[in-house]
Amino acid sequence: MQTAKKILLPYTESGTEMAAILRQPQRGVLVLILLILVHISACAESLQVLHWWRSASEQKAVAVLSNRMAQENILWRDGLVPSGSGIGANIVLKSRVLAGNAPEVAQLNGVLISEWADLGLLLEMDSVAVAGKWEKLLLPSVWSLVQSHGHLVAAPLGVHRTNTLFFNKKIFSKYDLSAPNTWDEFEQIAKKLQQAGIVPLAQSTEPWQLATLFETILLSESSLAFYQEAFVRKEPAAFYDQRFARALKRLRTLKKYMVLSAQERTWMEMARQMADGNAAMMIMGDWVKGELNAMGLVTDIGFGCTAVPETGNYHLYNVDTLVMLAKDNSLRATQEKFAQMLISPALQAEYNQVKGSVSVLRNPDLSKMDSCSRASWKLFSRGSSVQVPSLVHRMATDEISKDAIIAEIHRFFMDDQMTIGETQRRLGAIARYLSKTKAGNDAQDINR
Repeated sequence: MQTAKKILLPYTESGTEMAAILRQPQRGVLVLILLILVHISACAESLQVLHWWRSASEQKAVAVLSNRMAQENILWRDGLVPSGSGIGANIVLKSRVLAGNAPEVAQLNGVLISEWADLGLLLEMDSVAVAGKWEKLLLPSVWSLVQSHGHLVAAPLGVHRTNTLFFNKKIFSKYDLSAPNTWDEFEQIAKKLQQAGIVPLAQSTEPWQLATLFETILLSESSLAFYQEAFVRKEPAAFYDQRFARALKRLRTLKKYMVLSAQERTWMEMARQMADGNAAMMIMGDWVKGELNAMGLVTDIGFGCTAVPETGNYHLYNVDTLVMLAKDNSLRATQEKFAQMLISPALQAEYNQVKGSVSVLRNPDLSKMDSCSRASWKLFSRGSSVQVPSLVHRMATDEISKDAIIAEIHRFFMDDQMTIGETQRRLGAIARYLSKTKAGNDAQDINR
């Protein structure tokens, strides 16, 4: 990956000394390579991209983007901030903006896009949208997501499906198991696996990972309308509802099918656990598919994927997006050029194939998708009747509300003495407080 970092050469660049160095074959070749790199860095424009993609598959996806930029003589300056679900990256972005040292490009998803746009911090790229006919190219819900007050302020990369159940094909074949469609079937499979000494479900205790599991469970125990009542509109009554209670009970039931340690583990480690046969299933977004592929496992051969039990009619989604920070306009043309290349059909196909997500385009090449991706894209493309915005991944509500709900779900999971009723009361109280302070009432609805 090329960068625009300054290279300090370990010599004095006088004519005599340079000639002497070049007469030494090995050192001469090294110096020439360094000089070429310095020349490239001096001639090319560069954009620093702040993001949180650190896994093997995510780094491959970054390479797809940076290589495409290099073809246009734009250097990708990597701004990786390793953090689960982007929590650390958002903190770093805020601090850099306040310090007057903002990157040119940043990963910013969901509701945060409109929040940053309202502050006047994002580059408006209406000319890019018009020239590229984005409104006709993009899926309607994605087109709505990347706008704020009628202006294009973000470039979409791919759509992830969060309510995905992965399973180890070798284990399922050995024990003559089929992917579960209901929770009763899931429990039957889990008990059979436990009897065989196999951990049924790979799961970390990291708060965002637990909450990702829970939002999927809530959808399975209710409906799209109820999910939105709880996590989009944050209506206090929803948290006291029996459907919410059933979801909490289900979360605690699943706990007995996991092996939990005091130490939180990354989603990559949990995916590896399933890939190695140390666990049979995993519930997580389809970025796991990209990671399993990067490990050498082939979709439908090394592993299978299906909807989480009783959520097959829904697409619990999050959309990866990049925004261009409005700075001094000196790199505006380069930022706009980068944004335009992100939605080219070729880049969309290559990037999403590696990342595990699906294209944001209305008419992608389905032949380049595996079975999991085709199912995901076809369902999402049906529109708002099946699309469910992820709470955890910033599609449903603001950061304050999201963080408060995740904290309570994590507390309930970790403390077996915490009752379902108590957790419902605490969440209901949080919802009432948020409604009084109006926190989160500006959550972006991409289906508007």
